[in-house]
Amino acid sequence: MKSGPETSLQALASFPDVDTLPGDVRDLFGGGPCDSLAWYEAVTSAALPEGAKARFLAFGSPARVVFPMLRLARGAASLTTPYTCLWSPLTAPNADAAVLRAAGGALAAWCRPHGAVRLDALDLGNPQWAAMLDGVRAAGLLALRFDHFGNWHAALPAGGFDAYLAARPGALRATISRKGARLAAAGAGLRVVAAADELPAAIAAYEAVYASSWKDREPYPAFSAALMRACAADGALRLALLEQAGKPLAAQIWMVNAGTATVLKLAYDAAAQAASPGTVLTGLMIRHLLTHDRVTHLDFGRGDDSYKRDWVGERRQRSGVLLVNPRAPVGLLALARHLAGRARAVILAPRPGQVTPAAL
Repeated sequence: MKSGPETSLQALASFPDVDTLPGDVRDLFGGGPCDSLAWYEAVTSAALPEGAKARFLAFGSPARVVFPMLRLARGAASLTTPYTCLWSPLTAPNADAAVLRAAGGALAAWCRPHGAVRLDALDLGNPQWAAMLDGVRAAGLLALRFDHFGNWHAALPAGGFDAYLAARPGALRATISRKGARLAAAGAGLRVVAAADELPAAIAAYEAVYASSWKDREPYPAFSAALMRACAADGALRLALLEQAGKPLAAQIWMVNAGTATVLKLAYDAAAQAASPGTVLTGLMIRHLLTHDRVTHLDFGRGDDSYKRDWVGERRQRSGVLLVNPRAPVGLLALARHLAGRARAVILAPRPGQVTPAAL
């Protein structure tokens, strides 16, 4: 039997999983790829570290702010994974700066016994963070910022796929045209799976491609299938498969939410690398997303992989924040490590005119 909420003295109600959330808390979840109920269903069922427990911390009654968090074997952190593109507290439309500061103070009280709590995959350009972190600092914790990863994205131009493709680098356009024609002549084609009843066979095809790709073994092998099942149920999933004679050559997991298409996972059969199946599939899928889903924005998820800038031309920084209790030994150690890392970055930063190894 699942336990009910545990309400702390700091006005945070704690819930252990999505199934136990009351209606006012559920209403705050979004429709994005990483803030929906479907996302957190998949994360809590298939992507928790060993010994970790999810905690959904709700501030206010009715809930005005929800912090999805992890209680680890030692310490705590945001409820993020190696797949998370963006993590943010879930806020009610009427949560003003005063509410956000109070929620930040309540989060600080929850974090204080842990000494140091890491929040990952943040957009610190979101104005809500200024108020929340003010509340954290007013409650006596330090909020130490660090760079986490880059996120490549772009708004799509008017004019459909032809206009989009015309703005891509010439080498990419040539690959899509030449290799795409060869694959089509050989009988390869795009299949997009969105419906739950098609998923069992499609998930098997995705996993077969992943197993034959160059990629390392997944840290959470069951997560991709759990995510596809959960997101198919709420209509967000677009599983793209490039198939030839019944065999999948490449596969990609896309999510469509509010006009934005986000690619979360991609892989291709390493034996077919010379045919560029991954590039061809991306082109076919973007055409499909523009034509059938009428998306207006593309998001290539987390990381600065070099290929992404060929498809989308804008980069934004995702950051992290370390919430540190300077009165706790764990907090002091975390603070010392953070300052040492900052000092090392300054020492190793290239001087004006200095040639760096990356420039050689």
